[in-house]
Amino acid sequence: MTEDLAHIEKNDNRDGGLSWPRIAGFSFAIALHAAALLMLLAPLSPPAQDVEKDDVVSVTFIEPPPPPPPPPEQPKPLTTPPKTLSPPRPSPIPPPPDDPPVVLSESRAVDVAAPPPSPPSPPASVPDIGSSVDASSRAMNPPKYPPEEMRRGIQGTTVLIVSIDSSGGVLDVEVERSSGNRNLDRAAITAAKRWRFNPEVRNGQKIASRVRVPVEFKM
Repeated sequence: MTEDLAHIEKNDNRDGGLSWPRIAGFSFAIALHAAALLMLLAPLSPPAQDVEKDDVVSVTFIEPPPPPPPPPEQPKPLTTPPKTLSPPRPSPIPPPPDDPPVVLSESRAVDVAAPPPSPPSPPASVPDIGSSVDASSRAMNPPKYPPEEMRRGIQGTTVLIVSIDSSGGVLDVEVERSSGNRNLDRAAITAAKRWRFNPEVRNGQKIASRVRVPVEFKM
């Protein structure tokens, strides 16, 4: 084939021009060489090996059927023990009637006169209760400490005489003993007029009275 190509080249050199038959011959020769090269480069595939098939044995486990349920228990008959009847009791015999009282028209020497009935006991005396100030009312209306005396640290106790009526209302307030400070005494009087009092009880009756009340101002 190489000699043919060389011969064609020589003929081309002689003629000195392009020839389409020559070009086709060159192309065919190049394609033939390329096909031969590809056949040489292609790898040889190994012969197919026979694949041995393993014998597969399937095993299926069959569970045994469940045991039958036990038969239901038969209810036992209820046996009631026989009752023992007590012998009848005889009905009680009523007691004989009392003998009628003996009424004598004339008294005898052996008879003793009955003592006279005792006089009724006098009613229990009601204890007398003195008047006093109601603690809850005093706690709700405490005396107000004058600001000036509080700032100066002045302390004292004012003793009041409060006149109250039979219902515990305040009628009048007097100063029995001063605290030594006029403003403290005025604060004590103002507070006492707002209090409620427990009236005095004498012979079970509430009466008007007077009560002594000390009012202390202490810091």
